[in-house]
Amino acid sequence: MITSIGYAATAARAPLAPFNFERREPGEHDVLIEALFCGVCHSDLHAANNDWGSARYPLVPGHEIVGKVVKVGSAVTRFKVGDHAGIGCLIDSCRECSPCQQGDEHFCERGPTGTYGGYERGTRIPTYGGYSNNYVVAERFALKIPQNMDLAATAPLLCAGITTYSPLRHWKVGPGQRVGVVGLGGLGHMGLKIARALGAEVVLFSSSESKREDGLRLGASDVVISRDADQMKAQTGRFDFILDTVSAEHDINAYLRLLKNDGTLCLVGLPEKPTLFSARSVVFGRKSLAGSFIGGLRETQEMLDFCAQHGIVSDIEMIQIQQINEAYARLEKADVKYRFVIDLASLKR
Repeated sequence: MITSIGYAATAARAPLAPFNFERREPGEHDVLIEALFCGVCHSDLHAANNDWGSARYPLVPGHEIVGKVVKVGSAVTRFKVGDHAGIGCLIDSCRECSPCQQGDEHFCERGPTGTYGGYERGTRIPTYGGYSNNYVVAERFALKIPQNMDLAATAPLLCAGITTYSPLRHWKVGPGQRVGVVGLGGLGHMGLKIARALGAEVVLFSSSESKREDGLRLGASDVVISRDADQMKAQTGRFDFILDTVSAEHDINAYLRLLKNDGTLCLVGLPEKPTLFSARSVVFGRKSLAGSFIGGLRETQEMLDFCAQHGIVSDIEMIQIQQINEAYARLEKADVKYRFVIDLASLKR
């Protein structure tokens, strides 16, 4: 077994604290990754607090992991020792169902295996996440980090990047289209950058005037204040596609009205309460209300290569692991621009 150290929650809303545990030795198809950086996703906070009612403790969060390969199994072909590699939200799936065969492992019919908070497939070995010094994963579920990318700022791409890239690609966003992005947070700021790089004209919708300057800096051609009824009305029927990244309760009918005929509003946020919409909002104009969830391994690799080509990384604030509880408190108040990333070298301090 491999000696490991991380930070774990031991109960709902308990502070994260140092936690010693063991990982299994790599098998013939596995790689051992020395974790260098890990992004802090809002879902980490939800999981640690058991907001979704499914947490298993002790829980080591983290599914935006970037590191260095330090050991490879005898049958590994895609990685060698010294390569930079990433691990996102998934570390396994059944590999046999139709979605898995099509590269949509995140839609595995038997349920994908998350990077933390569960058990390895076919065993009772807990999956501990990336707030730790290492990870063992099958090479099929590891990602190659393109050369010359800023490793720390690349880490959030493994969740926030693919969560926004996947729907933009699926609905074929590109030149000549007008695209809206609702919300400027960890997801929204990536949506702006990627939609702009795909060639679309991008408009940010924010409830706060204070986000205007950053929205324009990050790629928006205009910023619309969603609390301003006149500004919203002026956008009626002007959008081909709107990506809604907001997880707080809000009125999606207001955005459905902004779509052109045959336009699509895609939700990637997860509000706690059921979302209500009027049938009239979609019937008149043959509009679509859709959703999207991360992406498969093939598409995630495509996203990383695309971001490398276009010089896209996340805007981050680096923290030491000892600051994680402070970071969680700030995250609850949306006090971060736009993603915390843990420097895992601090585990050794």
